[in-house]
Amino acid sequence: MNASNLYESLERISNLVRTSVRKTGFVHGLQPVQTEALHYLSRCNHYSNTPVAVAEYLGLTKGTVSQTLGVLVQDGFVKKTIDLKDRRVVHLQVTPRGEKVLNDLVPPQILTAALESLPAEINDQVGFLLQQLLIALQRSNGLKTFGTCKTCRHHRIEENGLRMCGLTEEMLAEADGEKICREHARSSVAA
Repeated sequence: MNASNLYESLERISNLVRTSVRKTGFVHGLQPVQTEALHYLSRCNHYSNTPVAVAEYLGLTKGTVSQTLGVLVQDGFVKKTIDLKDRRVVHLQVTPRGEKVLNDLVPPQILTAALESLPAEINDQVGFLLQQLLIALQRSNGLKTFGTCKTCRHHRIEENGLRMCGLTEEMLAEADGEKICREHARSSVAA
């Protein structure tokens, strides 16, 4: 498939999925950028739940993200906490109210229904190929990967079975392995 045809397909898929998420977000009083920020915060680790990381991930200005996060906090979808080690840093966590909304938003029903209509082997191929395309785009553009912890070259599993971030030398919970991180550096061997 040439780049032009692939672009057309990806653009149409993205628009259909985004429209579905927007409609559901509007039911909960959320603008599209707010749903995107909320979704990101639900999936990121404690290194990546800051306003700066949200701006980097969404590719938006700090001002736009600041307003977006302010609304999410004010409406009770997200809570702010001050970092215990560096009081200048603010961390953001999705509240139970925000998690409830995300359960309605992600994955959107239109995508779930489409994937369920495909044979399992096609589903697996689509997932694998889209992941490879994402990796290629990130590499060719020098973009931060924001990958899951377990696929990072810094992620280590110690002899005692505990997880550790080799970059920060901090212990990690098992659940952290599935969360996305702004410090992610793709491993040559994905876990």
